[in-house]
This record gives sequence, structure tokens and C-alpha cells, in this order.
Amino acid sequence: MQKSKLSLAAAALVLALPMLQGCVPAVIVGGAAVGVMSAHDRRSTGTQADDETTEWKAAAHVPAQYKDGSHLNFTSYNRILLITGEAYSEEAKQAIGEAAGRIEGVRTVHNEITVGPISSLGSRSTDSFIDSKVKARLVDSNQISANHIKVVTEKAVTHLMGIVTEREAKVAVTIARTTDGVRKVVNVLEVLPDADIRRIDNAALGSRTAPPAAAPVENR
Repeated sequence: MQKSKLSLAAAALVLALPMLQGCVPAVIVGGAAVGVMSAHDRRSTGTQADDETTEWKAAAHVPAQYKDGSHLNFTSYNRILLITGEAYSEEAKQAIGEAAGRIEGVRTVHNEITVGPISSLGSRSTDSFIDSKVKARLVDSNQISANHIKVVTEKAVTHLMGIVTEREAKVAVTIARTTDGVRKVVNVLEVLPDADIRRIDNAALGSRTAPPAAAPVENR
């Protein structure tokens, strides 16, 4: 009974994550709850803050002539910037990506803007639901922490960001590509050697004991 209650609570948290993504600065002020999630993030707190700043800077750097007629999302993770959404021309797409690439601190820009009409509100709602399903399945898998993966879906194309081992990347991609409604998976994960990930996790956990390694996955 207790396990069932915990599962329901975890599912509720995962489903609420899309609504919280735009509220990070306000949540940071909140304190304790964010401290727990931040401690499990493989980015330093400084990098997390830089990523938040990069996202709003990228939105502010969109050339004025391309703002109308475009729908854009900027997601930064470990100073890697992902741009999704729609622009009305290839010229607009390239100009938006180049402007974002000039932002100080950005290491890499993945310009995944689609050239075409702006997505409908219904399509965006479906994308948010897909995000929630992928996150819930990551939690349910017990093979990878959902806190280590950022999921961004646009027109049923799911993008994965995060700092992971090769095994974790394979697990995340498999989960995403087999989630109902996902049309394609774009892998933007930053893969590091197992030893580096262990060092990062141990530093983040401090004196606490690191979680045991998850079971291996065989590809057939």
C-alpha cells in the first residue's frame, strides 16, 4: 500500500514537471524542494543558473524581423543550447541559430527549428503530454534517474538532453522511441565515460552513498 502511494506521488510529480519548467527562477527562491532536485543534477549549481540565463538571452537575441511568424523554444543544458519550434523560412532559421550561437558561454547550438507554419495549441498540448509520458517511463524503468534527462518534444519529435553514460543514453533513447506518440527521437545527450559520471555523482552526493549501478541492457 505504501509503495502504491509513493508511485502515485512520483507520477504526479512527473506530470507536473512540464508546468514547472518556465518557473525555475521563482522555484529557486523556494529553497528546500529545489535543493533536493538540484543535488541530483549532474550540472553544478552555477551551470544550472547559467543555463537558465542562456535560455532567456537566446529568446531576447532573436532578430526583430524574424520574431513575428516564428514559434521558438530555447533549452540549455550544460551550456549546450537546443532550439526547437517553427520559423517561416530557411533564412530565418539560420539567422536565429547564428544569433544564439553568439551568446557568451554557449558551447554548442543544435538548431532543430522546422521551416513551416507555426504549430497549433493542440499540437503543443500533445507534445507536453508526450514529455510527461517519457518522463514517467524513465522513472518507472528504475534504470536511469529522470533528473539526468531533459525531454523536449516538438511536433511529436522528442529531443533528449543530459549528461549520461553510454548505457544510460541507450536506455533513455529506447524508452523515448518506444513511447506512444513519439514520431522521432533526436539524441542531444552528452555522453561521458563511466568513471567521469561516477566522479560527478559522488561529488554531488557528498557524504551520502551513491546509488547502485542499474542492470545492464542488451540490444537485440
